[in-house]
Amino acid sequence: MKAIIVTDQEAGTAGMQLEERPEPEASLNDVIVQVQASGFTKDELTWPSTWMDRAGRNRSPSIPGHELAGVVTALGYGTTGLSVGQRVFGLTDWHRNGTLAEYVAVEARNLAPLPADVDFTEGAALVMPGLTAWQGLFDHGRLRSGQTVLVHGAAGVVGSMATQLARAACAYVIGTGHADGCQAALGFGAHAYVDLDNEQLQDLGGVDLVFDIFGGAIAKQSANLIRSGGTLVTIAGPTDARPDNGSTIDFVVEADRSQLREIVQRFREGRLQTNIGIRSTLDDAIATFNATHRVSGKTIIRVRH
Repeated sequence: MKAIIVTDQEAGTAGMQLEERPEPEASLNDVIVQVQASGFTKDELTWPSTWMDRAGRNRSPSIPGHELAGVVTALGYGTTGLSVGQRVFGLTDWHRNGTLAEYVAVEARNLAPLPADVDFTEGAALVMPGLTAWQGLFDHGRLRSGQTVLVHGAAGVVGSMATQLARAACAYVIGTGHADGCQAALGFGAHAYVDLDNEQLQDLGGVDLVFDIFGGAIAKQSANLIRSGGTLVTIAGPTDARPDNGSTIDFVVEADRSQLREIVQRFREGRLQTNIGIRSTLDDAIATFNATHRVSGKTIIRVRH
């Protein structure tokens, strides 16, 4: 099968290669998925899990990519809940070879059925942004109707999903980002927008929840805006930022079948939009990842046509 591999952490995306690799075999409780569409996050190449297994051993060359939509082609021993020929989408394990390949072995529990009326490209684009936003807002942030939530990067891949979900939960949503993201963020449902290039976060009133993607100084400024008992949720890693009498939670997104079902159903009903910036192919993926211009939206790789 064709797959993109990485062998040199220092080289980043410039060190990617498209090669022929053996097709994976299904282990206990696995399925083999013929990948139709895959998502990729450039930060993956800085994650220890891309280069080492859970025991700390080098596992390169490795295949990156963890979001997928495709078709089940084989079942491992003991696998239940899915069948050969079924359309699926989901999130693969961080420490295993990923989805920038024609086939991938995935634990069945990490996948959900993809309805026939949802395109593979859209399905792949829902996975990580949808799960990250859902878990940040509801599992960790405990967002409730009537609260005010500050969503950083509201026009971006994850932020746009968080904006939509928070608005649908009847929260008052304040988005942030660059000046050129204002209209997009408002289009995704933000009630107000802060241009971080020209405006000050300190000028905002109090908020109940902050959904942070930046960390650093932005996270610390944001913590000062949170009302007593509120929460700062971040995907930017551990931070010293702490709201008064509140909590700070940094988390890594996890696969969740029931959440994927809810997310794709909202998409089917028109209550949720994906935010796709570029559609490319596996043959052109390396050039796409190494492009120098800034892309707003998710990059999705169509593995099969």
